[in-house]
Amino acid sequence: MINEKRQSGVTLTEMTIVISIAALMIALAVPTTNMLLNSFESESGAKSIINAALASARAIAAKEQRYAGIRFQKIYDPDNPIHSSQYIVFIIYDYDKTGLENGFRAADGIQPIKLPDSIAVTDMLYEPNNVTPRGDGYLNSETEIKNTQLITDATTFSIVFSPSGKLISHEVRIRNRDGYTATSSSNYSNDDIFNRISQIQAGIGMFLQDDYYADYTGSSVTNLGIGPEFSRNYFYIYETKKYKDACSINSPWTGYLSKIKPVYINPYTGTIINQK
Repeated sequence: MINEKRQSGVTLTEMTIVISIAALMIALAVPTTNMLLNSFESESGAKSIINAALASARAIAAKEQRYAGIRFQKIYDPDNPIHSSQYIVFIIYDYDKTGLENGFRAADGIQPIKLPDSIAVTDMLYEPNNVTPRGDGYLNSETEIKNTQLITDATTFSIVFSPSGKLISHEVRIRNRDGYTATSSSNYSNDDIFNRISQIQAGIGMFLQDDYYADYTGSSVTNLGIGPEFSRNYFYIYETKKYKDACSINSPWTGYLSKIKPVYINPYTGTIINQK
């Protein structure tokens, strides 16, 4: 008997068929992937991301049995403060570490979520004393919108839930996990989320903690545009391209922002209320 050995492998024809099928599958998948990515770049996609974050914040509040929420804030970027990337940061009330009755810090073990670059959110409000002469607190003019500090303030705000899961209005002041202030001369936090300006400039931290709207570490006071304020029950979603286009013709308010509508949050379910 002569034993014949079988040869393993595939023929050139079989390989050609496999490659053709793979190429076809990739070609069909690309449009689907693009559609998925585009959906997250839209307002409805942004609402889905925010709704998921709100649900997670309510769960944190219930689990920890203390106030918790989300905070919208732009990453610290002195070269591009108005158009820098905006994130959702999970925050939690912590008197023991912050030493403040209104003190919140970043929640442990949860990284900030970056919003799509095509979308940003604002509460259209700013601290009246944060501008000279004193403003009315509402972002509703071309002059105010061109003010870097006011835009920074208006794109930095929080949404907070009670331990029972109800949406509440609570004053929020953000500090690093160690509770060190911007005036602490010898104590520096290694918090990689919220920190003082000098630490962020050294590469430690992403977002400025709010120390009464200013940095006092240098020889002069630097207005940073953020500070303690009450949490919100609404926000505005705007498209960054349309906003930039309106800015290019010097009409960001009348040309675009004045036309967008607020998005409200159900105080009992914590979900976005879709307007009719």
